[in-house]
Amino acid sequence: MRLVIARCSVDYAGRLTAHLPSAPRLILVKADGSVSVHADDRAYKPLNWMSPPCTLKEGDDKRWTVENKTGEKLIITMEEILHDSSHELGADPGLIKDGVEAHLQELLADRMETLGEGWSLIRREFPTAIGPVDILGRDGDGTTVAIEIKRRGEIDGVEQLTRYLELLNRDPHLAPVKGVFAAQEIKPQARVLATDRGIDCVTLDYDALRGIEDDKLRLF
Repeated sequence: MRLVIARCSVDYAGRLTAHLPSAPRLILVKADGSVSVHADDRAYKPLNWMSPPCTLKEGDDKRWTVENKTGEKLIITMEEILHDSSHELGADPGLIKDGVEAHLQELLADRMETLGEGWSLIRREFPTAIGPVDILGRDGDGTTVAIEIKRRGEIDGVEQLTRYLELLNRDPHLAPVKGVFAAQEIKPQARVLATDRGIDCVTLDYDALRGIEDDKLRLF
């Protein structure tokens, strides 16, 4: 990973245009080729980014041009570089979910039909370039479905599922892929964002899931 702190401006040109005026920012260039630009707030969410596969070219005029295979460009104009370092992080062991999320994932994977008639499992922990999708399955119409499971459903979980869907829909063998955001509790803001992005929400009763017998699984 390369970590750069710089005063810079950023321009995006693609399906739309966007401009970030000059300010100090954190720029991350990851081993998978992704480039993201961050401010000193908003937790993990970048101000702008380019997902892999993409290429980074550093010009003599201190201008970085990041371009993906569809021709979209992220142009970062460096005014002053305050820090520039590279770090080898090695292979990541992956996220270890708490017992509740892991158990919910196991229960749903074993009983996909509870989400609807004809639903089936493709794979648990389906790998992507940015991490594994909790459950990948198919609905009764044969459409591929990515399911993200949380104990408490918040906006960051919807954002995470959105990034998975963006990658999965690039695969012609899976596309179109729709999303389901499943949690014991889903915050109103997260539900609104999910609905706006065409993602279905499912509220789970964990105690009912744990205490159920045979194939009677209740989803709310």
